[in-house]
Amino acid sequence: MLKSNKRVLALATLASLAFSSVAFAQDAGDTASGKRFSVVGGATLLQPTKSSSNDGIEVDGGPAPTASVSYNFTDNISAELWGALDKFDHRVRNDAGKVGIVEQQPIALSGQYHFGQADNTFRPFVGLGYHHSNISGEDLNPGGEHVSLSTPKGAIGTVGVDMNITPTWFARADARYLRSRADVNQAGVSTGQELKLDPWTVGVGIGARF
Repeated sequence: MLKSNKRVLALATLASLAFSSVAFAQDAGDTASGKRFSVVGGATLLQPTKSSSNDGIEVDGGPAPTASVSYNFTDNISAELWGALDKFDHRVRNDAGKVGIVEQQPIALSGQYHFGQADNTFRPFVGLGYHHSNISGEDLNPGGEHVSLSTPKGAIGTVGVDMNITPTWFARADARYLRSRADVNQAGVSTGQELKLDPWTVGVGIGARF
């Protein structure tokens, strides 16, 4: 588990360095509008992957408000800090029914590449980075003993599209995949098991550049 996390962190770091090296190789004024920052606010639905590797345990998805702040190195390359403004609530079930609930609040740092010219009406983009999710509000008591989860973390991939409304305002739709695994502890002791969450997110929002 530790080796896997280190490998993911290394890949994310290399990706960020690659984005940065290309960005700083560009002229410092290489944005058509001169606007370096972008902010986006919206709503996101997060759905954990249903997997047989969780021994029959399923975690339902839920919505939450999200926001992002990006620094635009050039018209095509940016770094984005994205996260949930509130917690995603999840109901945990097994074959016998509801086991309990858990909450998570992810945050991620990614490098992004935006295709096309800055004034194109539609601009698709892709991103790669690293995330972690704060786990809280666990109410999991199968067998009468409290169950808690460690902080899931790992790589995050993003695909999306911006629709320019004016030179300042734009609409966004995106989807993200978070490689996210949590260690399971029962009565404060590690069980040696891992809960595979690996959620997908789908989000929409409104953004502004300045």
